[in-house]
Amino acid sequence: MPPGSFLGHLSAAAWPHFVHTWGPDARTYQRGEELPLGPGNRHVYIVMGGCVIQERFPLGRDRRAPKVSRFRGIGQVVGEAKLIDPPSSVTTWCLSTTWVMPCDARRLHVLLKQSREVEDALLLSLEARNRSDELIYSTADRSPVQRVATLLAHLAIVAGTKDTNDPERITIKGLSQTNIADALLLGKSTVEKAVAQLRQYRMVACNYRQLMVTDMRRLQEVAAS
Repeated sequence: MPPGSFLGHLSAAAWPHFVHTWGPDARTYQRGEELPLGPGNRHVYIVMGGCVIQERFPLGRDRRAPKVSRFRGIGQVVGEAKLIDPPSSVTTWCLSTTWVMPCDARRLHVLLKQSREVEDALLLSLEARNRSDELIYSTADRSPVQRVATLLAHLAIVAGTKDTNDPERITIKGLSQTNIADALLLGKSTVEKAVAQLRQYRMVACNYRQLMVTDMRRLQEVAAS
C-alpha cells in the first residue's frame, strides 16, 4: 500500500477483520460513476484500487463559485466525516475503474473505540493526507511546472499502474488536464504548458485520458526543487 495511507499503516494482523466483516460487500465502480456518499448514506469507503476525485462547494454551487477538488487513491479512506457527522456529504467521482470496500460508519466507529491500532492507523493516515494536501494544493507561490510535477508524482504513487514490460512506466488512468487545472486552481492553458514542458524532457507522456510517468526520479526532482 502507498506510504501514509490507512492500509499502509494498518497491520497485516488487523486486515482480516475488515475482510471478514465488509469484504463480501466490496464492489467496483466505473469511471464517471459517483460513490454513494450523500447525506442518506451511512458508509465509509476504503479505496483498494483506482482513484477518485472529491469535490466540495464551500460557497455554494453557483457556476462562478469556487470548487475544491482533491484526489484520493489506493489505501485511503473516503467519507470519514460520517464517523462524527453521519449526514455529512461529499461529491466523489471515480476517475478510473475503482474498487472500494464499504464499511458501515456505526460499526467502524465501534471498532475504532475497541482497537487502538486501527484508530492510530486512521489518524496517522489523515495527518499524512493533510500534509500531502498542503504540499500539493496549497503552494501557490511555486511555479506551475513544480505544482503539476508534484501532483503527478503523488498520483503515480497512490493511483498509478506499473507496466509489466516496463516497471519504470507508470500509467495514471482517467486523468485529464482539466482535472489537474481544477484541482490546482490553475488555468487549463497553464496546465497544458506545464505538461508540455514535462513531456519535452521525457518525464511524462500523454494519451487520451491517460497520463504516463516515464521518469519518476526526474519528476520527483522537479517537484522537490
